[in-house]
Parts: sequence; C-alpha cells; structure tokens
Amino acid sequence: MTTTPSDTEEKGTDGRKSDGGKRARAVLIVAAAAAVFHLYGAGIAPFTALVQRPVHLALMGTLALLGVGVRALPRSRAGWGFNVALGTLLVASALYLVSQNEALVARSGSPTSVDLAAGAVVVAAVLLLAWRATGWGLVAVASAALVYALAGPWLPGVLAHRGYTPGRVIEQLFLSTEGIWGVPLGVSADFVYLFVLFGAFLDIAGGGKLLIALADRVAGRTRGGPAKTAAVASAFMGSLSGSAVANVVTTGTFTIPLMRRSGFRPFFAGAIEAAASTGGQLMPPVMGAGAFILATWTNIPYGRVALAAVIPAVLYYAALLWAIHFRAAKVGIEGGAGTPGESVLSRIHLLLPVLVIVLMLALGRSPMRAAFWGVVTSVLAACAVRHTRPGLAQVAKSLRSAAAGAVQVAAACAAAGIVVGVASLTGIGLRMSELIVVVSQGNLLVALILTALGSIVLGMGLPTTAAYVVLAALGAPALVELGVPLLAAHLFIFYFGCISNVTPPVSLAAYAASGIAGSPPLRTAWTAMGLASAGFLVPFMFVYAPALILDGTAGAIAATTLTALIGVVALAGAVIGHVRTPLGLVRRALLLGAAVALISPSFLWDGIGLAVFLMAGLPETRNGNILASSQENN
Repeated sequence: MTTTPSDTEEKGTDGRKSDGGKRARAVLIVAAAAAVFHLYGAGIAPFTALVQRPVHLALMGTLALLGVGVRALPRSRAGWGFNVALGTLLVASALYLVSQNEALVARSGSPTSVDLAAGAVVVAAVLLLAWRATGWGLVAVASAALVYALAGPWLPGVLAHRGYTPGRVIEQLFLSTEGIWGVPLGVSADFVYLFVLFGAFLDIAGGGKLLIALADRVAGRTRGGPAKTAAVASAFMGSLSGSAVANVVTTGTFTIPLMRRSGFRPFFAGAIEAAASTGGQLMPPVMGAGAFILATWTNIPYGRVALAAVIPAVLYYAALLWAIHFRAAKVGIEGGAGTPGESVLSRIHLLLPVLVIVLMLALGRSPMRAAFWGVVTSVLAACAVRHTRPGLAQVAKSLRSAAAGAVQVAAACAAAGIVVGVASLTGIGLRMSELIVVVSQGNLLVALILTALGSIVLGMGLPTTAAYVVLAALGAPALVELGVPLLAAHLFIFYFGCISNVTPPVSLAAYAASGIAGSPPLRTAWTAMGLASAGFLVPFMFVYAPALILDGTAGAIAATTLTALIGVVALAGAVIGHVRTPLGLVRRALLLGAAVALISPSFLWDGIGLAVFLMAGLPETRNGNILASSQENN
C-alpha cells in the first residue's frame, strides 16, 4: 500500500502525542514518588546518608532521563539509547550502594571489582547529568579535578602530589561520604528539594501573586513604584526558589511588563528583575538553601549564618531600590496606583507556611523538619480557602515544577562532590590557598580581589549551591589563613558566586530577563551588573568591618551600618548618574570614590567619604563650573 506524506505526518504526530503523554505520566509518577520519599524522610523516619543521597540521585537521574530539568539530546536512536542505558545504570548503581550498604562498610578499604564498576558508572553518569543540566562549565571543573587526581606526580611545583590510581579515586568518590555522596548532595537531598517543592506549591496556590501584591502595597505608590515592587517581591521569591534564573522566569513574567508599562525602558526593566532575583539568594532566612549549606560546611549554627546575612542583604537591596528611585527621577517616572487591599487580604493566609518555616528555624529546629512542615502547612493553607484551593492539574504542575528545579541542583551538587572529593583526597584546597597567599604576598586586599575574580569565573553558569561548594573547598581557606573570620570568608565567596548570575559574559539571569523584556541581552546584562554593583562592594565591607555581620558591639554595628548605607546610596547615584539632579562624569566619579571610602571602618575614611558624598550630591549651579552635568541617553 502506498503511504502519502500526509498519512506519514499524521501517524508521526499521533505517535509523538502518544509518546509525550506516556512520558508526562511517567514524569508525574516519579515526581510524586520523589515528593513522598523526601517528605517521609524529613517528617516521619529519617534515612541514613548512604540511603537518602543515593535514592535522591536515582530519582533525580530518572527524571533527567525523562527530559525534566535538562537540555534535550539530539533526536537520534543512538543518542536516546545511550541516554536510557546510562540512566538505567545510574539508578542501578545507586540502588546497589543502598542494598549493599552494610556489606560495603564491612569491607571498607577493600572494594570489589563490582563496587568499582558501579562507582565508575555513577561518576560518568553524574558528569553527563551535570552537562545536560548546567552546561560545560561544571563538567570541565570536575573533569579537571579527576585528571588532577591521576596526574599528580607529573605536575609542576605546588600542584604536584603523589598521584592516585583510578580505583582509589572511585573508592573516594563512590564508597564514602567525602565525594559524590558528600555535603553538597546531602544538602540537595535534605533541604533543597523540599524547599523547591514548597516554593512550587505555594506559587501554584497564588503565593507569588501575594508577595507581589504585598510588595506593591509597600512600595507601589512611591516614585518608580512598580520597579520597587519587582525588587521586593523578587527578594522574597528568590530566597525561597534558590535560583536566580527560575525567579526571573516566574516573577519576571508579571513584573517586567508592569515596569515597561510604567515607563522603564525594556533593557532597564529586565536588568532590575535580574539584579533583584540574584539578590534573593543573599536574603535570609532561606537564601536559596545557601544558609543551610554554608552552616553545614562551616559547622556554624544556622541561626548565626542567617542573622549575619541580614545587614549585607539590606545593603544590597537598599542600593538597588535607590538606583531605581534615581533612575525614575532621571526619566520622570512617578509612583503607581498600588494594589487594592482586598487582593492582598484574599490570599493573606498563604503567608502562614512562610511564618511556620521562619518560626521553626528561629526555635532551632532542623531545616529539613522546617521544610517538611512548610510543605504541609502550605497544602493545608491553600486547600482551606476555596479560591486558592488547587485542582489535581495544578498539583501535578507543582510536582513537575519542583522536579525540574531539583534535578538541576542535584546534578550540580553531585558534580561538585567530585571536586570536593578530589580536593579532600589530594589536598588541593590547601595548595590553592598557599598559591593565593604567595601571589598576593600576604596582602589581604590583593587576596580578596583574586578570590573574588576566581569566584566570579567559577560561578558563571553554575547553580549557586554548586558554585559555593567548589569555592569553599578551593578559595575560602586562603582568606581564613590571612586572618579573615571563617563566616566572613565563606559569605565573601558566596556573594561572588551569586553575583556571577549578572556578570557578563555568562549572565544567565540577565539573559533570561532580556528574553521576557524583549531587550538586547548584553545591554541588559551590563545594566544588571551596574544595578547589582553593591554585591561587588558589600563583601569587602563586611570583611573589613565585621560589625556588618553582627560581629561587634551594638554601637559599632549601628555606626558601621549607617556609614555603609550612605556608601551604597552613593554607589547607586554614581551608577545611575543622578541624585537630586543629573550628574556629570566628575560628580559620578566623586560619588564612586565616596562609596569606596566608606568601605573602611576607620573614622577618617568614613568622614572623607561622607564629606565627598555631601559635596557631590548638592544641586548643581548653571554657571558652567567643573561639576556641570552632562545629559545622558536614557
């Protein structure tokens, strides 16, 4: 029988629809299983590390096999077959580790050939998952770490070490909790998935709209109000989501068009959303799970980490809000109408889950248990009121959304575990610290600049959790060796790992925002970097003035915070080129100098910075003096 092209297309289309339906059902089943597994472990009966983490990776690997949260492979039978085979082997190897847990402990130090084969499969699968989830950046770093572990005797100078056999490397990475199953994947399995699930369900119920409405009630009527609303809402949502890009594509869908309608140019609206979403990961109490992984890594109590991050986060958003204000004044944008009170009150009950999480964390409960009760109360709160009660389709959507976010984090954390495992095995972290100290010749400022640049480069294109883990192993020890307090050193690299989301050329958050705004990607990225410039300055502030992370007397904390606030306002004016009136290049340079001077905790430099700020911020005369302004293109 002769088949016409239309017949073939119809069959192919029907086949694709059928395959798509089967895949969607499979994704939903696995996503639901992942939710049940993690909720059971968090709230009913905790699992051991070598059960929780391998099962977590097996579930996330299965979802990745189904195309969730990862880039698509080329449409070929060979590619699909390879994907299925490797995914199946990953699941089988992870479950092998779980089933043989006790036997593996008994023969610790003497792995069998089956143990090593399973480990090799998992290492290869993790690299593939990381490539599909995050791109080549993290894969290149992890692969370089593997080569480094094997090639130690042939490396020069400070990089040289005795070298390790492939079997010893696999044993370190697969048969211990110092490699793939280490702290990074532990944070993903214990905290991140539950918080991603919490955020996804709350958003489906209307939590995102509530946060935007609340932010609009606070800032909507002020000058540039819609943009300030976007910044405040993204601070809240970004803290919960843990992903600047995910935050941009959720809240940005609402806020960017709102900013454009109020008068902001497309590139500037996109830049505001990118900068605000990036800063969400710096905002306590959740910090995109960053507070939990930092606390776990440093053995500093979570409460201390979250409190220490408050003032730096306030400074970041103060600079962003003032930059929005100055820009609105510069181009003549007034305030909005604000959100009607009834649209806030209709969803106010959705704040209960957030309050439950904050209260439990404040009372010293574990993040895992707090996340469990946050998910439970979000379900109860949403279902308690008719107009926020989700249907089955919305529940399914929230499960799939959580799965997509969790797959990316799990893949990145597992790959970061390879770097951490090799660093632990070879001592490269200490060598990198020694190298930074030698190159900087013991000068703290030079060491900070080198670490900041390295953090930005390594953080480009990586999820924040993965970037932080790599940097904590390689960069933080050098700063501690030079006398920086442990918490300040880790917050420093965490900040620069986050800020890489808006640092060209790999500004993922800015590129995502430009797609929604319809603006040139690079112009949006450079503008976002300017708006987020406080994120480059604040880490230096709290290293030189530990009072900003609550390390000092109440008087010192208050005085340092005040001068730092003046500093970030000066920085915002310099970036936008407007304070009370448009600024020329000289006055912008003076304001930038004032911001830098106010970094120092000394009274002399604070006084100089304050004097320069006041001089540069005075209204200009029209007599053509050296401070005369030059109008700039909007």
